[in-house]
Amino acid sequence: MNNRTRRDLAKPAEADGFRTWVRDGWADPDVRADLVPGAAEAAAAHRDRLSAAFPGRRLALAAGRPSVRSHDTFHDFRADTDFVWLTGFRAEGAVLVMQPSAAGHDTVLYLPTPADAHEVDFFADADRSPFWVGAVPGPAEWERALGLPCRPLEELPRGLRGRHPATLSGGRDPLLDALAGGPSADLRRVLAELRRIKDDWEVGQLRAAVAATVDGFADVARELGTAVRGGGERWLQGTFDRRARTAGNGPGYASIVAAGANSPVLHWTRCDGAVREDDLLLLDAGVEATTLYTADVTRTFPVSGEFSEAQRGVYDLVHDAHVAALAQVRPGNDFRAFHDTAMRVLAEGLHDWGLLPVSVDKALDRDGQHHRRYIVCGTGHFLGLDVHDCARSRPEAYQEGVLEQGMALTVEPGLYFHPGDLTLPPELRGIGVRIEDDLVVTATGAEVLSAGLPTTADGIGAWVSGQG
Repeated sequence: MNNRTRRDLAKPAEADGFRTWVRDGWADPDVRADLVPGAAEAAAAHRDRLSAAFPGRRLALAAGRPSVRSHDTFHDFRADTDFVWLTGFRAEGAVLVMQPSAAGHDTVLYLPTPADAHEVDFFADADRSPFWVGAVPGPAEWERALGLPCRPLEELPRGLRGRHPATLSGGRDPLLDALAGGPSADLRRVLAELRRIKDDWEVGQLRAAVAATVDGFADVARELGTAVRGGGERWLQGTFDRRARTAGNGPGYASIVAAGANSPVLHWTRCDGAVREDDLLLLDAGVEATTLYTADVTRTFPVSGEFSEAQRGVYDLVHDAHVAALAQVRPGNDFRAFHDTAMRVLAEGLHDWGLLPVSVDKALDRDGQHHRRYIVCGTGHFLGLDVHDCARSRPEAYQEGVLEQGMALTVEPGLYFHPGDLTLPPELRGIGVRIEDDLVVTATGAEVLSAGLPTTADGIGAWVSGQG
């Protein structure tokens, strides 16, 4: 075995000459901590709401760290949702601590300090060093941007010293878990329920995310010809995801691009099928803004711009359910009102087509649910920093609760006729249709943020044809 195979030439840090030479001759990095306007102010108001919910308790939440994708590569870092809501920014490894005080709580952020050129980690840490991954803001830069005291992460043990008061922790970080114990379900639940009501700044972020998503849908429609000629679903997925990466942080979730017989598959994220001229295309995608607020929109449209008779029949029934459900989104209504309304319209249509073995009322009964064979999923959910937002809320604050002004949600009825479902006539097999809009509850009803995309069969057909 020769020297080339015995020595790891990928480790220059072990060479004395390299270690001496690399330490000097570096300018101070020009880094700034940039925030979206209004983010710091909105986060401060969010912390005030959390402080009022936990008087006298010490609270700690971590941004988290990227998870391993394979061996020494990582998934893109996505900061913890509650941490972002309370701080307005995202920094790998950061920890927020709220200490009880006479005024409520005093807040300190603990952040990793980037290695400088005189430290070994500057050239030896391939995962975090500015030399390897680029310069990032440190505590001093974030303190100026956020108006909050920011300390090196090494000082976190001092900030959490002692057991009185006990620390309610959000978990998500090994260091925080070691210092404060495991995550508090109570803290996470309260945060989820606080986040149900969006302030004006948050609604603005959702509105921007939806506007970028509408642009992304138009991008996809313009590429249908390339998809038919061989690019397939994967080409369309890449088209939307490119828009999401340039207009925001990226896709808010794995985009669903489902053509033809794939359209009834609820979570078709493989996106590896062909696209044919006579297919329906179900596109479920959302741009996540740089502030991490995400859209979640679905449209189903004929690739050619024209529905077949069977496709049009299914689409019109789903559209009827969608319109009826939207009318139920207003303050004071039960959250389930839009869901129940959509389900009744769909069940009645399925019954009229002879697809239910029982009456509509028996199908809708809790012990019936026969219609759910063709719509096993729900018809809407809260929306915000998470695509399925506020999921840790109690049932009485969510599905069994009441709509309030400022809540953001989706309404998304659909019908999913799988190609192998022998209860269906052949002409319906392989047709999946979903129409999903993003809404914010207002004082008198709801604002449909995604109204820039048509929903009627004629409107969506003309929209597709007009993108060419």
